[in-house]
Amino acid sequence: MAVAARSTSTQAQGHSALWRASDGLQDAGIDPDDLPDGLVVVDESGRVICFNAAAARITAVPKATALGAPLETALPLEDLKGRRWWTLTDPFGGLATRRGQPERNLLLPGGREVLVSARYVREYPTGPVRRLVVSLRGTEARRRTELSHAELIATVAHELRSPLTSVKGFTATLLAKWERFTDDQKRLMLETVDADANRVTRLIAELLDISRIDSGRLELRRQPVDVGAAVGRHIQAHIASGQVPDRFLVRIRQPLPDLWADPDKIDQVLGNLLENAVRHGEGTVTIEVAAAPAKNDEKGTAVTVSDEGPGIPEESLGRVFTRFWRGSKRGGTGLGLYIVKGIVEAHGGTITVGRGPGGGAEFRFILPVGAPAYLS
Repeated sequence: MAVAARSTSTQAQGHSALWRASDGLQDAGIDPDDLPDGLVVVDESGRVICFNAAAARITAVPKATALGAPLETALPLEDLKGRRWWTLTDPFGGLATRRGQPERNLLLPGGREVLVSARYVREYPTGPVRRLVVSLRGTEARRRTELSHAELIATVAHELRSPLTSVKGFTATLLAKWERFTDDQKRLMLETVDADANRVTRLIAELLDISRIDSGRLELRRQPVDVGAAVGRHIQAHIASGQVPDRFLVRIRQPLPDLWADPDKIDQVLGNLLENAVRHGEGTVTIEVAAAPAKNDEKGTAVTVSDEGPGIPEESLGRVFTRFWRGSKRGGTGLGLYIVKGIVEAHGGTITVGRGPGGGAEFRFILPVGAPAYLS
């Protein structure tokens, strides 16, 4: 009976301690089980007093097993060298100035990976640890990021290999056998080398843009931009490269608000959308420029590019602006539309994709006027 009474008393103390550990959350109307990350709270004796639902899901340790157990038993973590983590860090007996542990990748029995960080709660700066608060996260998000980076590296390596092989082959041939070729043959080889060098340059520029977009460091040099004139330049370039003039239909709906944007970046957006329409679409490519309300009811300029091809499948519309999405097997890195979206959003604009009047793909982006403050 004494054992039973002591067990009941311990259980009651545990429940009381659990309430004290989470009463701050309760005061805010939040239950620990509502948190998206795993939360483990350990009392001054080293026993678990809070083990929320996310912690149980991430670690595959039942909540009932963890509560009341020593931390080393509830979370038998090891580092990547096989060392017992809590023995190594010694939260209760280590340095009195230590305030916690930064997030790191640790292993549970069976090789399950967990991202773990810890905070040591002391009553005063160098006092004993009264609470150990441990945060747990799964590694799925990190794995997706690593996979994305690996895919980017593989794509870049593949795209660089072909033009660099061509450049190396032609230059080596010309250097070794210069006298054997006619001027026309030399010109053809050098034009091929020049085109492949431009391809490498474009790919490097795309990688730099992705880096700046992902890190939020995409710089804009705003100037007055004539979108209609920019569209005209791109169309002339396509006609010069062999497209028939009748392939394009341009509608400029006046009046247009004065647009302040980065002209080089807007050229990049227009060039990418028109190239996609020409390469992957069919029939007439229609470009319409008109005034339109932007975010927060600001004045804006809308540009719509549509074609009469098969369009984009409904199930793919949500992935069009992601990395490596390709609408067809006609080449490309699959990075262009991701960059387009990043540029448009850096200007404070929006971009959408859907089905155009002719049945093909329709891209529409809206840019706010973006006038400098001294012109407002």
